[in-house]
Amino acid sequence: MQRTIMALAAGLTLQLVLATGLQAQTLEAVKARGELLCGVNEGLIGFASKSAAGEWSGFDADFCRAVSAAVFNDAAKVKFVPLSVSERFDALRAGKVDILSRNSTWTLSRELDYGLSFAAITYFDGQGFMVPRAAKVDSALELGGSKICLLKDTTTQRNQADYFEANSMKFEAILVDSTTEALERYKKKDCLAITSDVSQLYAERLDLADAGDHLILPEIISKEPLGPAVRQDDPKWRSLVQWVHFAMVDAEELGVSSATLDQARSSTRPAIRRLIGGEGKLGSELGLANDWVVNVVRLVGNYGEVFERNLGGGSKLAIPRGLNQLWSLGGIQYAPPVE
Repeated sequence: MQRTIMALAAGLTLQLVLATGLQAQTLEAVKARGELLCGVNEGLIGFASKSAAGEWSGFDADFCRAVSAAVFNDAAKVKFVPLSVSERFDALRAGKVDILSRNSTWTLSRELDYGLSFAAITYFDGQGFMVPRAAKVDSALELGGSKICLLKDTTTQRNQADYFEANSMKFEAILVDSTTEALERYKKKDCLAITSDVSQLYAERLDLADAGDHLILPEIISKEPLGPAVRQDDPKWRSLVQWVHFAMVDAEELGVSSATLDQARSSTRPAIRRLIGGEGKLGSELGLANDWVVNVVRLVGNYGEVFERNLGGGSKLAIPRGLNQLWSLGGIQYAPPVE
């Protein structure tokens, strides 16, 4: 009996060791490598785009910089890996990237089919339509019988079909492999409208020489919760990535920004002290320094700073915060407290 108990205990210990090793594998691999491998869009203004000098910028790119800042206290230890729509999830599953931060919609089928897990909703989006103003179209409900340019093998394709079917409208789909191809077909008037996430339409409109002559219609036909994804086999890494986003949102809500860190360090508010690592050991339990949030905010910014710089009033896109405003200011960005 005693021998059986000892054997069971040894088996449980081995399982615990194996599970712990498995859960720590991504963070340890990133640290050993000395850089984070971040899968991003091949080129989408505001989210991830590469300058002529080879520098990446954008909302999704900055999220990876925030993870790098949390892990290394250095936002520059990121290698950006541009991925197409068709290869993005397979690349993550195959270990070619540690995190996919590529304006991707969180769905159940994607988690099940690709063995991945979305860590957070960093941007609440929805699918819409862009048309030339000269077409005199004011509503998506007037697009019946039209040719529509859209990316194949995406949620966009299914949403488009569902919307037209629900409204008893016919359409001809012009299916393309990339946003670049979609915009080129639209420019050539191969289609009357182009449909995609509204944030993406804002970015694509900037690529048009006559951007002011194109209208983004008011209808939002879907929910598109966008966020970073990781592999399912490493829950500890998922928690780390998730809490980077939550901490950035909490920092904005608490008034902790790159400009107010000195005041935050001297704050007596318990919520701020816990956030910046002045109390507790929550950082070390994630495998990070206790002041990791300070590093993120100092090197990258809080959620609001990153949004405004890349997508909001401080950017070319000038997208209103809308649903992405803090919950306390009328939006739905809401994060659990760091405690």
